[in-house]
Amino acid sequence: MNLYMIEISLPAYLSHELIELIPAQRAHIDKLLQENTVLSYTLAADRSKLWVVLSAKTPQEAEKTVSTFPIAEYVQWEITELAFHNSVKVILPTMSLN
Repeated sequence: MNLYMIEISLPAYLSHELIELIPAQRAHIDKLLQENTVLSYTLAADRSKLWVVLSAKTPQEAEKTVSTFPIAEYVQWEITELAFHNSVKVILPTMSLN
């Protein structure tokens, strides 16, 4: 599998229709995170951009995944293949039975 950075440009004005899709978008991303298809999902503080790192076999598969996003028809995106993506993994503390 290859890694891809998806840079999604959000419209300057968030229409009512787009705002109503946000819960469905978050649920879809949560599902893709659980499947390890999406590795990270980040929103700019000014809400102008989203960045998504996802795993796919080809750029076409990455494009197909992004096109399934509920907000896809309201945004524009650019896909860049990554050489690597480092991140901190959350490690749960070891449980003690004492």
